[in-house]
Amino acid sequence: MNTDVRQPEHSKNIITFGTFDVFHVGHLNILRRAKSLGGRLVVGVSSDALNYRKKGRYPIYNEQDRLAIVAGIKYVDDVFIEYSLELKSRYIQQHAADTLVMGNDWQGKFDELASLVEVIYLPRTPVISTTSIIDVIKNF
Repeated sequence: MNTDVRQPEHSKNIITFGTFDVFHVGHLNILRRAKSLGGRLVVGVSSDALNYRKKGRYPIYNEQDRLAIVAGIKYVDDVFIEYSLELKSRYIQQHAADTLVMGNDWQGKFDELASLVEVIYLPRTPVISTTSIIDVIKNF
C-alpha cells in the first residue's frame, strides 16, 4: 500500500470536516488524500451535539477522544470542534483555507462555498462506513 504523500508544488491550506467516529481506513484514506492536495490540513471534528442533530445518535467516542484521535494522524496539522454545519464558511475563513475537501456522499451540498474556496469531493472508500461497523458489532 502506497502511503506516500506527494509534496505540492504550491503549498495551500486544505480543510475537511467529519465525525470520525470509530476511526477506520476510510477516514485515514480521505485524510491522506486531502493532505496530498496541499501543504497544511486542518480538520473540523463534529461536536457530539452536531452529530446528534445530523444522525439522530451520539457518537460512540466523545468529541474530545475523536479530536485526539484525528490530531494524532500524521497527515493532520490542526484540528478543531465543528459546532454547526451553517458555520462552514466561518471555519474556512478562520483557517485561511484554499480548498474544502469532502467525501462524495456530500456531492453538491457545499457548492455554494465555491466563491470562498475550491470545493473538491473525493470518492469514499468502498464497502466501509462507521454505520456498517457499528451494525456488525451490534449484531455480533
